[in-house]
Amino acid sequence: MAILLEGRHIAEKVKEDIRLKVLSLKIRPSLASLMVGDNSGAVSYVKSQAKAAEELGVEYQIHKLSSSSSQEDIIGFVRKLNNDKSVNGIIIQNPLPEKIDYKAVSFSMDPEKDIEGVHPANIAGIITGRAKFIPCTAYAVMELISASGINLYGKEAVIVGHSSIVGKPLVFLLLDKLATVTICHIGTSQAGKLEDHIRRAEVLVVAVGKANLIKGEWIKEGAVVIDVGINRVNGKIVGDVEFSAAEKKAAFITPVPGGVGPLTVAMLMRNLVEAARLQQG
Repeated sequence: MAILLEGRHIAEKVKEDIRLKVLSLKIRPSLASLMVGDNSGAVSYVKSQAKAAEELGVEYQIHKLSSSSSQEDIIGFVRKLNNDKSVNGIIIQNPLPEKIDYKAVSFSMDPEKDIEGVHPANIAGIITGRAKFIPCTAYAVMELISASGINLYGKEAVIVGHSSIVGKPLVFLLLDKLATVTICHIGTSQAGKLEDHIRRAEVLVVAVGKANLIKGEWIKEGAVVIDVGINRVNGKIVGDVEFSAAEKKAAFITPVPGGVGPLTVAMLMRNLVEAARLQQG
């Protein structure tokens, strides 16, 4: 039976380190959160951010723009935050209204305040091994893998999902640890090859958003399984991996909920404190 990698416990250790760093700063770090329209999808995440900020002695500003705001209006507001010296970090809550190009908005952020690590300058840093800010979910995944105690050197690591904030950055983060990395996506599945890749994964990360996509019987004995997926099925939150069956074969596995999510917020705060430190020189 697998050992649970519970994000809450690891997040508390991360927060203790953050508290010490906040005390060492000459300023109180300030995070500006931007929401556009009635963003119900981000409400839970925003509440978690605000709670963590309060616990850590961080200032949390919530800015709300109307759903009728144009892309130019939103980018203009982001640039205003860029120029506000009292703001150390910026986060743009997803999803944005359909008419808005998220990439254009996120790319307008000052990379020194992009604590989600989505600006091209920060993505480039991951590729070159000199990242200032790692995307928070990918950062949380790496922290969970580290908590398992596995030595990634030469291990078969398989990522399912190639998003810009999880799958793609994880490729380079895992490569940096000299893991052998395979990334799977819809093309892999449609070619009928997904199961083959999963079966040889010593470290498996799944971030697709499709309930029980990965069958428990596919999991390699003794694997480390990180399930990033969050799906609502019959009133319950479940992941992308068939948990009950996978738990019997894996050595370590994250629960859903309670795995990656709580740690993602802690990593956001870690990035914020680092941004404040860098801005202080």
